Amino acid sequence: MINSDTIETDESATAGASQAPAHLLNRVDRAAVFLMLLSDDEAARLLSRLGPDELEQIGAAMCQLGEIERAEMIEALEDFVGESAREIMAKQDRGAQVRELLERSIGPTKAESMMLRIEPDAGPRSIEMARWLAPSVLLQLVEDEHPQVIAALLLMLEPEPAAEVLSELPSHIQSIVVERVARIGPISTQAIDMIDKLLSQRIGASFGANALALGGPREAANLINLAAGELRGIVLPEIAQRDGPLAEQIEEELFTFEMLFDLEPQAMERLLRDVDSEALVDALKGIKEDERTPFFKAMSSRAADGIRDEIEMRGRLSRGEVDTAKRKVVDVARSLAEQGEIVMGGDDGEFV
Repeated sequence: MINSDTIETDESATAGASQAPAHLLNRVDRAAVFLMLLSDDEAARLLSRLGPDELEQIGAAMCQLGEIERAEMIEALEDFVGESAREIMAKQDRGAQVRELLERSIGPTKAESMMLRIEPDAGPRSIEMARWLAPSVLLQLVEDEHPQVIAALLLMLEPEPAAEVLSELPSHIQSIVVERVARIGPISTQAIDMIDKLLSQRIGASFGANALALGGPREAANLINLAAGELRGIVLPEIAQRDGPLAEQIEEELFTFEMLFDLEPQAMERLLRDVDSEALVDALKGIKEDERTPFFKAMSSRAADGIRDEIEMRGRLSRGEVDTAKRKVVDVARSLAEQGEIVMGGDDGEFV
């Protein structure tokens, strides 16, 4: 970071050090060269931290330097490295510094939520634990609360689950909550503590001590999908020996709708021949436009246009309806994969 101590003349920088080698550039010029080696955005962020006098000196140097030789660029970089080597970044108030940066980039509300996740020795709080709860569970916890409380909580969640909670609120509350989200300013620490205590009470009263239990067949399947090697072929048979129904549930979750995005065009074409069109329309309505591309590419232009029209004409669907449609499509894909007609899960042959 450039500061007033860094922007000085050769005379002040070399006082008492007559043995130092001669420099091609003075300190201001070296700072200017260093900034010009950065991207425009990075340089702008650094310049925004300087005072008017410092900006004037740096700006004048940038304009007056003319053609910059390679040796001068090396000198500017070496000067930066040398300054960095002499500095010690104090640990004191590091949390406050990180909080300030986060507040500038994502706002005070989300910054507070982020600090709960990353700050060392920060105790678990119900606001953080709420990130693990299904939107339907969160809805039960807050649906009868004041709109301001609901708005504040939604701002602390990730956008997708927050939007799902909002969509399931009573219609007469939705507009009020959205308006308060738009108008809400900085949320005090006291207000965050109040929401945290509220969630703790509601979780305990509604669900008991096991309310925040994690895991399940889907999480187990995700671990298998992300693990390297032939983990599926090892763990599932062993689980089946101990608990057959559980192994079947995990097996079902191994096939996800997102895997279909990577199907080869011929495999996608084969899949679409067996998929019910109503289920396909509902499933595609629940995903982003760019995610629909693999499906449309496997259709004729006429068929693709027809599906697009049906998606546009389809009314609002709940998350449950979309998930049910996706599962129907995945079930067809899974059946075809088990028959060896398509390959899912990449080229390693894991799902064949």
